Amino acid sequence: MKGILSPRPIQWALLLVLGSPALALAAAGPTPAAIASDTIWTVVAGVLVMFMQAGFAFLEAGLTRAKNAGHIAVKNLVIYSIASLVFWAVGFAVCFGNGNSIIGTSGWGLDVADKDVNTIFSSLSFSDVPLAAKYLFEVVFCAVSLAIVWGGMAERTKFSIYIIFGVIFSAAIYPVVGHWIWGGGWLSTLGMQDFAGSTVVHLQGAAAAFAGALLLGPRIGKYSKDGKSNAIVGHNIPYVVLGTLILWLGWFGFNPGSTLMATTPSVGYFAYIAMTTNLAAAAGALAAMFTAWKVLGAPDMSMVANGAIAALVAITATCAFVDPWASVVIGIVAGVIAVLGVLFIDKVHIDDPVGAVSVHGMAGIWGTLANGLFATPDRVKLLAVGSPGLFYGGGIHQLVVQIEGVSAAFSYVFLSSLLVFYILKVTIGIRVSEREELEGLDISEHKMWGYPEMFTPSFGSGSPASMSESRKDTISSPHAVKSTS
Repeated sequence: MKGILSPRPIQWALLLVLGSPALALAAAGPTPAAIASDTIWTVVAGVLVMFMQAGFAFLEAGLTRAKNAGHIAVKNLVIYSIASLVFWAVGFAVCFGNGNSIIGTSGWGLDVADKDVNTIFSSLSFSDVPLAAKYLFEVVFCAVSLAIVWGGMAERTKFSIYIIFGVIFSAAIYPVVGHWIWGGGWLSTLGMQDFAGSTVVHLQGAAAAFAGALLLGPRIGKYSKDGKSNAIVGHNIPYVVLGTLILWLGWFGFNPGSTLMATTPSVGYFAYIAMTTNLAAAAGALAAMFTAWKVLGAPDMSMVANGAIAALVAITATCAFVDPWASVVIGIVAGVIAVLGVLFIDKVHIDDPVGAVSVHGMAGIWGTLANGLFATPDRVKLLAVGSPGLFYGGGIHQLVVQIEGVSAAFSYVFLSSLLVFYILKVTIGIRVSEREELEGLDISEHKMWGYPEMFTPSFGSGSPASMSESRKDTISSPHAVKSTS
């Protein structure tokens, strides 16, 4: 009697009665309501990532000098526009279109009938959101990667180079690596794990920035003839902090949005990814603060910001694969990398004004490799990508795959970017003249100032300065460094 009346048989009966319709709906595929929910989430996440361009504008302008602030800011607007058009016409097809193991060769200009979307873009068929939503989400990733490039080349690059390289990068560099890892290419076949782009987005941007910085050379006055490194301080640290917070906010679209759905693979999984993302960022900011305090003797404000961003970069590959405790460890290591990496890059005389190579490159490599250590069996099974990490009984197989993927991606992007920049250097030139660099790129490239009150006559003051005197002030102001040649 007790067995018959116990709750367990009654529960099974209720599940059979009430659960059958749900099971039938699941077997039939997602409901219109589920698709609508997934679409709304995907578009909102894409908008959050798009807003990261504002974060880059504040961060990069703040870390550079006032005479270049307008130039730095408008660059983000222009490159986002370039990426939007080129990725629509060419890049999306190369990245996600069906083709071969190297590039996609179908779906140009998104000219695809609704019934053929999952066939032509089979790598994205796991999500039932419309193609337009998939494009809107993926194009902002390309634009973020392109934004990273120019941080490492800031304050001495011709504005026209942004345009030319931006077209090439969006069409033939970024989407190729994207296809290898996300589009069904050869690294995808190997099982490489890069959930939201530590390698696809951040390492690509850093590798191109590294190539450009090498060919450009340092800013005037950055290194003395005796090899001493001279600090060229940014003009607005509050901008740096504001930009960092905007980027942190945008990352809640960047990582969780990469599910391209809110209802599956399990309801709330995107919230779990948001949690690991947040934990890593917080750990990275504090780790960088304490590292800077120890190494530099003070909690350097820009290092704290870079530590948070480096941790966000690192957790981008791992956010869906790791336990919360591992996300904290990943963030701490990334925060340390941010400080020591910036100091190392400066020591070897590579002028990277915003720390792009260390924050996005070194931390991106660390985050990608971390999957080979911390990926858990249950989450690997849920996502059906690769194998568990070394610390979870998976051996070194996944770590080897991650190393292979990082090496291939860096090599392709660095060498192709170096070639493009070299061709541009020997043809039209990639660097502004010495006079233009000293005057500032706002006035030399755009014929206007980002901060006109600082550099133009103050009419009505009784003793207005001439434009020539204003330009002299630009060269001799604390925000500029004179040539040592």
